[in-house]
Amino acid sequence: MDISRLTPVYEAGGPFATVTLDVSHDSETAAREHELRVRDAGSDLDRQGAPEAVIRAVTDPLAENPAEPAPQARTVVGNRDGVRFDELVHRQVDQAAVSWSALPDLAGWVRLAQGNIRFVLALVDHVGGDVAVYRSEVPEPEFATTAGGETYHVHKVPVGGWSALRYQHETENVWRRNADAVGDEVESRVREGVKLVLVAGDARSVSHLLNRLEKVQATVVRLDSGGRADDGGGEAMRQAIREALQEYAVARQLELVHRLKDRLGQGFAVATGVRDVADAFVQGQVETLLLDPDGAADHELLPKDHPGLVLGDVPEDEAVRADQALLAAAALTSAEVTALPLVAIAGTPAAALLRWDNHES
Repeated sequence: MDISRLTPVYEAGGPFATVTLDVSHDSETAAREHELRVRDAGSDLDRQGAPEAVIRAVTDPLAENPAEPAPQARTVVGNRDGVRFDELVHRQVDQAAVSWSALPDLAGWVRLAQGNIRFVLALVDHVGGDVAVYRSEVPEPEFATTAGGETYHVHKVPVGGWSALRYQHETENVWRRNADAVGDEVESRVREGVKLVLVAGDARSVSHLLNRLEKVQATVVRLDSGGRADDGGGEAMRQAIREALQEYAVARQLELVHRLKDRLGQGFAVATGVRDVADAFVQGQVETLLLDPDGAADHELLPKDHPGLVLGDVPEDEAVRADQALLAAAALTSAEVTALPLVAIAGTPAAALLRWDNHES
């Protein structure tokens, strides 16, 4: 998971108040329950020593009624300068997480947010296509456009003779140009960071588009159901999208687990355990941090034991929770992060896939 949007949060000065809680309104008593959860979070921050101004800055947005359907979890991070991070995730949160600490407490948010997959849905036919960017937990697109639209000769069906071959050739060219226009739009979304592309529609147009996207830096999946007329809203299409998203999420995590096992077997470009991973961050080696948030939260890390470890303005002699420290290091060194259970990362609360090995010649 790319956490680059967290970098400005960690570059701000601490300490930080962090709250993640359920803000869903899905019952008659939901509004009152929401109000109580926010009040309890404020009281908890007060007990932990957060200033009143910081508490207000964090709890005010948490108290707002969500405009989107349940389930809804909201995470807000604030410091003495105000709110530094505020995001809704369509996930169920059973228990609020409240923290006043030297670093933001965002490992739990990572675990929630990584399941919210951003993807492109491209629905194509002979005359172009509809391209939209969605998040897996939100039914409405965050971006939508239409590409292609060239129709000359598309619907002409000559009877025969040499002109039939000419019309067929020109029609194929029109279809291909329309597919290329859709491909250009999809590629622009991929360049913005989308890693998954779902394609559906007319068989020949889909085939043209898939050929166009062969070298795109994203996973491209052809859906067996639906077409442009469905606009992503038919039940068969929705089910196909759900299945594709589930398969993608599982495959992505399995790939990381297999890469970890392979590297452990080879003893190459891998670090395990809180201390070794912290040392790898010092060297700028970490490509992907694999973190069990609950397991890592049981460990502490002392910055002065890892000279050069970048954790914002945390004092070197102040012990910090390992989950908070490693996530900060990841955000400040452009490493990706995936939350996994302890059993998936060799029984250790943290592991890292490295950009290079110390023993490379």
